[in-house]
Amino acid sequence: MYRIDAAERRRRIGVRHHLAGRAVAGDLVRVAGDLVGIHATDPASVYLGLRTRVRSLTREQLGTALYEDRSLLKILGMRRTMFVVPVALAGVIHAAVTTALGEGERKRLLGMLEGAGITTDPARWLAKVEAETVEALHELGAATAADLTKRVAGLREQITFGAGRKWQGTVGVSTRLLFLLATEGRIIRGRPKGTWLSSLYRWAPMDRWVEGGLEPWPPERARIELVRRWLAAFGPGTRRDVQWWTGWTVARTKAALEGAGAVEVDLADGSDGAATGFALPDDLEPTSEPDSWVALLPALDTTTMAWADRGFYLCDHARALFDRNGNAGPSIWFDGRIVGGWAHRPSGEVVMRLLEDVGRPEQRAIEAEAGRVERWLGTDRVVPRFRTPTEQELVA
Repeated sequence: MYRIDAAERRRRIGVRHHLAGRAVAGDLVRVAGDLVGIHATDPASVYLGLRTRVRSLTREQLGTALYEDRSLLKILGMRRTMFVVPVALAGVIHAAVTTALGEGERKRLLGMLEGAGITTDPARWLAKVEAETVEALHELGAATAADLTKRVAGLREQITFGAGRKWQGTVGVSTRLLFLLATEGRIIRGRPKGTWLSSLYRWAPMDRWVEGGLEPWPPERARIELVRRWLAAFGPGTRRDVQWWTGWTVARTKAALEGAGAVEVDLADGSDGAATGFALPDDLEPTSEPDSWVALLPALDTTTMAWADRGFYLCDHARALFDRNGNAGPSIWFDGRIVGGWAHRPSGEVVMRLLEDVGRPEQRAIEAEAGRVERWLGTDRVVPRFRTPTEQELVA
């Protein structure tokens, strides 16, 4: 069995994730593809993550790619999470992951409609409301959920959940139905209503946003292609890594790894509690040592969230830099390892906390990068959607 140790995996992060000096790219679409999508649950993560990896990137350039050229799409993907991906990759993810989410979401919504007493024939009722919604959206071209509820009466219905429990509440049919239509690839999130930090999006018909809609892929072939891309970007990794990242069952994960021709490798130092990983058969040679590098990556960054087994780059910093649900906060990286965290104060100051002694030259490089992030953000204020202990303490 071929051996790939933690040092090699860290070198691959610097080079393949466009973080080490000469690996920083000039093409943001290429970077999004190389990373199998940019984590987009938190709008700021897309901009800050690509800023680090794309030379001289401006917010305007990314906005153009997302909302005018539409060379990048914001879609629902792995683990019910938003990702920004190139158009060609969107079809792969939709067939490999999202279609199955849509099947479950439709069944769930039908049960909720009947359980809430909205209708005794949920399939017929839902078919009517979704047809009216799609028709209104085609007529308007793009619209927020609030715009659509003014046009479609059924979207204004409220579904009660958790009756008698502490978490009892209500959710609008508009929220559930628009999510369903997105998982089915019929609509897509378009330009936000507000600034680049806004989470309120206008919805648009998919076939208008992308000519001809998403490229159709057979699900099994799409799953193999997605694993191949994951291994090229993040491999080697454990089977648990792949299953967690995709949200698949064990059986689907095993089948996709076999279909991709993945080979077992020895992770050598067992830093993740698992000695066996997987890599592509033509991807076993060592990576040339890149120049030393530092990076301030945002909350929920694609690199930070790429693996379930994180020991080889996270060491003992999980409690400080992740929340209780496993969501990563803003992190400081040095040569393929997380060595601290950072935060953005209301004053606009970027502040840091190193959790390891990295040496004075490296500390100066980290401070210089913090200054660049601060200037790039300007007067805008970034607050992560999921707060972590270190980020909260630094802001306070």
